[in-house]
Amino acid sequence: MSAIETPHQLPSVDRLLHDPDVAALVSDYGTPHVTRSVRNVLQLTRDQILSGQSIESKTLIDRICEDVLMAVRPSLRRVMNLTGTVLHTNLGRATLPESAIEAITEVARNASNLEFDLHTGNRGDRHKHPEALLCQLTGAESALVINNNAAAVLLTLNSLALRKEVPVSRGELVEIGGAFRMPDIMSRAGCKLIEVGTTNRTHSADFEDAISVKTALLMKVHTSNFEIQGFTKQVTESNLASIAHAHNIPFVTDLGSGTLINLEDYGLPHEPTVSEAITAGADLVTFSGDKLLGGPQAGVIAGRSDLIERIKRNPMTRAMRPDKMTLAALHAVLQLYINPTRLTTELPTLRLLTRSVEELEQLAFRLTPLVQNHCKHFQVTVEHTYSQVGSGAMPIDKLDSVAIKLSKPELRRPGKALKTLAAAFRALPIPVIGRIAEDALLFDLRCLEDEAEFINNLKALTTL
Repeated sequence: MSAIETPHQLPSVDRLLHDPDVAALVSDYGTPHVTRSVRNVLQLTRDQILSGQSIESKTLIDRICEDVLMAVRPSLRRVMNLTGTVLHTNLGRATLPESAIEAITEVARNASNLEFDLHTGNRGDRHKHPEALLCQLTGAESALVINNNAAAVLLTLNSLALRKEVPVSRGELVEIGGAFRMPDIMSRAGCKLIEVGTTNRTHSADFEDAISVKTALLMKVHTSNFEIQGFTKQVTESNLASIAHAHNIPFVTDLGSGTLINLEDYGLPHEPTVSEAITAGADLVTFSGDKLLGGPQAGVIAGRSDLIERIKRNPMTRAMRPDKMTLAALHAVLQLYINPTRLTTELPTLRLLTRSVEELEQLAFRLTPLVQNHCKHFQVTVEHTYSQVGSGAMPIDKLDSVAIKLSKPELRRPGKALKTLAAAFRALPIPVIGRIAEDALLFDLRCLEDEAEFINNLKALTTL
């Protein structure tokens, strides 16, 4: 092994391509891709040498191999979500049940009747595939699936309220994340927002006074990602429905995270269901597929068949339509809801939300000494904490949970050490994502189901 100290000592591109380790990569990834990496590494190494540093020949080869592999590694990767947020928007929200994964695989591997009617032999409608189950589970007359709930709101307003007015309570003009705000969505939909009431109190009379010949519909937005408490008042869905129907205009409810079941039956806080909204008089309800429902990313519009047909005729519906894999996964998830007794075992979202503290404690006590072995310079303990649902659902409700806590009590300001530790866990073969809070790195165990995999993953962690 020799040191390279001057640019003239650098091997040629051709010579490097014939190195056994590099040549093995050529057979896997092709000459153009590997050649690009060789040239990149040579240029960086040349700059390093000119700055007065030297490099070993073996290090040069290692850098080339690393550059080749890094360039082809997918940026979208699996991680372990130990943040304590079950439906974490940044980490992909709901994980799918095995039945949905099998359904995706089946339609992805083969041709399917996505837009083909097997009975008539004619062209079919992709939107019909999940409609029957959605209607059965929600009580709606019809349903339409598109690519997400923001699109569902946008499409509904553009179809039913273009160049017309839509009154909405000021307390419901939410920002749904990523700086996407309800007023902006309404503006892009081509309708005019009419703000009624105040931030904390809105009365039926406020809506009555706002209705004119220009009013297209009334809308209620479920404030799923925050809650106003104290001196408050809001108009109920049933009252809004009565007002809208008295003026012969539709009433639309945006539930956001939306659920199909009464979560109180599973020991969780109540969240408005789609069927409750329809029973209360909503003509259309919009909600997400990948939040509390526990399915793939999708937006659903459910309600009156005549309004759904108007929305289907909107040219933008085609731009927002779901693909075959989304439809297959959603149908498989909806099938689980036919028999609710299966949900806590087969639907990951509900299974994770309902895990007992006792189960999590036992898991924490088994894992803590193993984590301590790899993090000898940190204090590793079991900590009782709180999880949250996430993705805007139940913003003030917390779930009792248990975490592995890594801290440095001897340091007054351990922030830098904790950030370094968190980065080391993110660099594992399966990145482990926790949260830093109260001068500690916490790994909430609510979403950790494969204990053996976590332990095996730790083997790649250098002693910290």
